[in-house]
Amino acid sequence: MTGARQPRKLGQSLARGARRGPVLGLLLVALGLIVLPLAGSAADSIVVNPDTGLAISGFDPVAYFTDHKPELGRSELELRLGGAVWQFRNVGNRAAFRDHPDVYMPRFGGYDPVAVARGETVPGNPRIWAVVGQRLYLFYNDAARMTFLGDPGRIIVAADRKWPEITKTVGQ
Repeated sequence: MTGARQPRKLGQSLARGARRGPVLGLLLVALGLIVLPLAGSAADSIVVNPDTGLAISGFDPVAYFTDHKPELGRSELELRLGGAVWQFRNVGNRAAFRDHPDVYMPRFGGYDPVAVARGETVPGNPRIWAVVGQRLYLFYNDAARMTFLGDPGRIIVAADRKWPEITKTVGQ
């Protein structure tokens, strides 16, 4: 675990919250899905969980491609890249990401591409995702994912046009 991160993990927080009651548990789940960006260049505009300091809330970005589903990474398999801390399920996934982060990093820093196409920054949820054109996209909700999948090319083109301007204000 990197020294810059808080030792508390999202899963531990949720487990403690669930023991304290369903309302508190739901509140912690909602808060756990809220993420903040790191300031920096376009490549460094990554959505990061404010409680853990992890990119995409600790999910292994390579697992979306190899396991075809979101899988949480392990704290002992971390890598700092692009101003964020990434976690991985195994050494091979960490090496693949280290060697080719542009392939595995979520497009638009993990922001919802449908929102980006509208000129907005809405953090994507790592549990709502799609791989299109060999790139990972994260979405705010299922409706945004369905909108995207209805015409991904159009949305990607629109988001690509808006992204350079958006990155100038992310994290300010």
